[in-house]
Amino acid sequence: MDDRREEIVTIAAIGHKGDGVAETGSGQLFVPLSLPGERLRVDRSGDRGRIVELIEPSPDRVSAPCPHFGTCGGCALQHMAEPAYLEMKRQAIVAAFADRGITVEVPLPVAVPPKSRRRAVIAVQRSGRSTVVGFRERLSHTVADAGQCLIVTETIRTALPSLARLAEVLSFDKKGAIFTVVDTETGLDVTATEGKLAESRRQEAIGLVLKLGFARFSVGDEIIVEARAPIVRFGKAAVTLPPGAFLQAVQPAEHAMVAEVLAATKGAKRVADLFAGCGTFALQLAETARVTAVENDKATLEALDRAARHTPGLKPVEAEARDLFRRPLMAKELSAFDAVVFDPPRDGAAAQAKEIAKSKLPVAIAVSCNPATLARDARYLLDGGYKLASVKAFDQFLWSHHVEVVARFER
Repeated sequence: MDDRREEIVTIAAIGHKGDGVAETGSGQLFVPLSLPGERLRVDRSGDRGRIVELIEPSPDRVSAPCPHFGTCGGCALQHMAEPAYLEMKRQAIVAAFADRGITVEVPLPVAVPPKSRRRAVIAVQRSGRSTVVGFRERLSHTVADAGQCLIVTETIRTALPSLARLAEVLSFDKKGAIFTVVDTETGLDVTATEGKLAESRRQEAIGLVLKLGFARFSVGDEIIVEARAPIVRFGKAAVTLPPGAFLQAVQPAEHAMVAEVLAATKGAKRVADLFAGCGTFALQLAETARVTAVENDKATLEALDRAARHTPGLKPVEAEARDLFRRPLMAKELSAFDAVVFDPPRDGAAAQAKEIAKSKLPVAIAVSCNPATLARDARYLLDGGYKLASVKAFDQFLWSHHVEVVARFER
């Protein structure tokens, strides 16, 4: 049954995925590319709406700077003026904490410039005889061209045609393949997933990668060719990334977050860095404190450990492989430290937060890209006797609904 119809609605807020939300008699309606306060005529189907007419635009509406905006699903909020955009992200954090009964003061997020995203997940898809390279359209498997993208670094943007050429040696289905691309100190590190490289085309792929000038090319966990080790720096330490490794997406945001963590742990002699990744925080904490870095991914942990052992001037860094979701550091284990830093995935760190709440640690710093799960974990800490000393926001994911947060807890 087709329930498509036209309807006039007023947008009340921006939803958690960046769409405008209207409250209607038949439930919430999600309207992409709309802004709070706008009165719109929409083509409605179920709980989704498409703008047909902008009856009353918001004063915060601006012209999107990117020609791909509206087709490409990589950005959701280029049409929103920066002051309102940053305030929206600030309010999202405040609201997430309020949902857990926590009143919190949050400054406006630290802004990042365009063309600063050094790690990007790029989609490729065949369209007739050509290959489209970019990001998937909203709620679709169709890949939209991103040749003039304003998010990624210029090095990544100018390499998009090269990724199209590289895709020609891979086999993949109609949905396409994914390239995780990292702009490193020594060149682009490219990891392909959702695509396969036939053994018969391996030499062709190696020759093409060398010709295109990429530092390294991998398919899944397998390194096909490494012309140069892909290196990123965390303070004094140079880290060789494993294929597809997690990395803070924007370097200026990373630097600001690290500065916040270092300030919060100043004077600590021993620090636990949980969900440590490749050492974003651990290797810089180790310039002044002894660090135990805990991470479940062994390749990532090995990269951290190798960098620590080969960097002069660092305090001892102990690297421990451990699944913190199943085996969090217990309160008794945490007693050996002066501070703990934890930076979990989007699902948060409920089990670990409960153990920190039982501990006597004087300082705990939570880093999160999901205000909702951060607020949940914060509730555990507050109920365990901590006080929330500060919450800082970082707009690491420009023109999206995502925001990065660093929260400091003290006893």
